[in-house]
Amino acid sequence: MVSYIIRRTLMAIPLLLGITIVSFAIMHMAPGDPTALMMDPNISPADREVVMEKYGFNDPVHVQYFKWLGNMLQGDFGDSVINKGRDVSELIWNRLPNTLLLMGVSTILAIAIAVPFGVISAVRPYSKVDYTVTVSSFLGLAIPNFWFGLVLIMVFSVHLHWFPASGTSTLNAPFSIWDRIHHLILPAFVLATADMASLTRYTRSSMIEVVNQDYMRTARAKGFREGKVIAKHGLRNGLIPVITIFGIMIPSFIGGSVIVESVFGWPGLGKLFVDSAFQRDYPIVMAITVISSVLVVLGNLLADILYAIFDPRIEY
Repeated sequence: MVSYIIRRTLMAIPLLLGITIVSFAIMHMAPGDPTALMMDPNISPADREVVMEKYGFNDPVHVQYFKWLGNMLQGDFGDSVINKGRDVSELIWNRLPNTLLLMGVSTILAIAIAVPFGVISAVRPYSKVDYTVTVSSFLGLAIPNFWFGLVLIMVFSVHLHWFPASGTSTLNAPFSIWDRIHHLILPAFVLATADMASLTRYTRSSMIEVVNQDYMRTARAKGFREGKVIAKHGLRNGLIPVITIFGIMIPSFIGGSVIVESVFGWPGLGKLFVDSAFQRDYPIVMAITVISSVLVVLGNLLADILYAIFDPRIEY
């Protein structure tokens, strides 16, 4: 297992390097001047050249890339172009906890709802419960996150006043865990919706293949209760494919957080990424791209490790 993890980690290095090359090239092919928003339009050409030289924009693209890569490997993502030269790492660390909180709660919510409903749907196939779960899953997959988020804001924030429409806490209010939870409920639920629907369908499909296996019938013949048979024998084998799918779905949480954070004004990495892209703040965009890529690679590696833990027949 250890040698497999080392091999997978080494294989991820050229992949991440390729991602940085492609992302850096796209940033520089984008139209517009990255210094246009940070300088006075009436600035003199001499002063403009000073700024261009300071941020290295006058260097050839490959020189800029290798400078950025060398600094990035040392943990230095450079300075923000728009945010008055603030350190990019500082801006990211300030926003990262909010994104991790949103993704963590969304993940737990998706698993807590999807797995039980998927199991119930598989145990009672073609029943009213199964049809209800199936239709709900298809709706969850079909509805766009941004539209669903706006609908929830209109209903629960604007009309019913049950939940706040944006932010992580009430402005100028003392710290309160309930206040944080109150602000977290809507964005977490919206982010979890699509993945919840996918996990439900995968759980149902996997469990349907398991519930009628010979070892399940043997367990029932020994007099075990149906709930114990499903929980002890069925879930352990039925959830193995779901674990792999969940690792692959981690990128969707990262991509979804960009949309959800923008809709709900959630001050995380997703919103920072969108704001920086519109403002052509390339150092921040590149830093978040690299961090997201690393999380995707780690998610796939984690899925493989969990697969081996839950299925002892697999050897690496």
